[in-house]
Amino acid sequence: MRRHPGLYLTIVILIAITAALFVYPKNWGAKEMPWKLGLDLVGGTHLVYQIDLSQVSAADQSSVIAGLRDVIEKRVNLFGVSDPQVYIAQTGNNAQLDVDLAGIKNVTDAINQIGETPILDFAEVDTSGSSTQYVPTNLTGQYITGAQLTFDQTTGKPQVQITFNSDGADIFGKMTAANVGKPLAIFLDGNLIEAPTVDQAITGGTALITGNFTVDSAKTLVERFNAGALPAPIKLVNQQTVSASLGNDSLKKVIFAAIIGTILIILFMLFYYRLFGFFAACALIIYIALTLGIFKLIGITMDLSGIAGFVLTIGMAVDANILTFERIKEEQKRGLPRISAVEEGFRRAWPSIRDSNTSTIITAIILYYFTSSFVQGFALTLLIGTIVSLFSAITTTRLFLRVYEHTGKGKQNKTIAPQHA
Repeated sequence: MRRHPGLYLTIVILIAITAALFVYPKNWGAKEMPWKLGLDLVGGTHLVYQIDLSQVSAADQSSVIAGLRDVIEKRVNLFGVSDPQVYIAQTGNNAQLDVDLAGIKNVTDAINQIGETPILDFAEVDTSGSSTQYVPTNLTGQYITGAQLTFDQTTGKPQVQITFNSDGADIFGKMTAANVGKPLAIFLDGNLIEAPTVDQAITGGTALITGNFTVDSAKTLVERFNAGALPAPIKLVNQQTVSASLGNDSLKKVIFAAIIGTILIILFMLFYYRLFGFFAACALIIYIALTLGIFKLIGITMDLSGIAGFVLTIGMAVDANILTFERIKEEQKRGLPRISAVEEGFRRAWPSIRDSNTSTIITAIILYYFTSSFVQGFALTLLIGTIVSLFSAITTTRLFLRVYEHTGKGKQNKTIAPQHA
């Protein structure tokens, strides 16, 4: 990068321009990958459900709750919510599901569907015709007492164990005896979740589902079984509605605030550091384009808290430039040539920049994994924004300065002193 700073800077600028076109709502990418906006920006309904765990053993509660969350997300998808937000809040035996229905129109139907207990059932598979047919049976989740993750004692591979009650064991035994060598389809809320092949008649009331499972995929299947098998009804206890007009007004205000904040930061850098402030401002604009591009590319749902986290990182991105510029001034006072002072300034400023941003990254990770709902949105954008700001401050700004020095114009100026009021 020292030998060809102009080439690398050109690449960074081209990527930033592409990202800017990608993130703008009316340009390329608007239809293929639209922005995912939260409830507080597009309007909708926030629902809070109480989970009744009185009939679920303590050992099964976490699996049941996770399974319910998975089922609720799938149900919400049916109502046109592109990225359902379903959060779990649990304290002891009390558990809640918070559901954000952003942009939803038919709220009443959605509430009715969400509130139903998940339905788990088994079906025989008929492959004799031109298409696969599923033959309904009377074996449902009410005959299952639970499911759990186990491991094969020989191979160590994960597998799923299902336990039936006495009536379920009898029904399942007859069904497997009639379908040896054939698959049995398992549905949750009408969605096929697994179709294992029956190896032999199973009459003991316990069945093992084996296959090419990973630990995570086996856990997911266990959660879905328990969600449809164990009695854990949910009850709507709170509902809040945000109008689309109010959400749109909030979106305009937060965008306006972000633009004003960015302009003020740029004016400050230009006033205090002049030409070097101009380089920092250019790096900041590139940072904004790249960060927003990453947000949209990975599909982050942007809400007010998430945007607040991003706006916070804009100021933090400039902090690194300030540390670097002040360090360059000190190196020049020591008598180093301009080019050497720039390189030494970046080298000496890096430990402070690294440590301050590392503490922010650690805080963001803790917030994301130990909180829920809107706090996670703030933590996620703060985390990504901080990581990208490190690249912007150390790489982009340095490239601008190196290109400036290589042009020969930078050699004419001997200081980088700030403009004092």
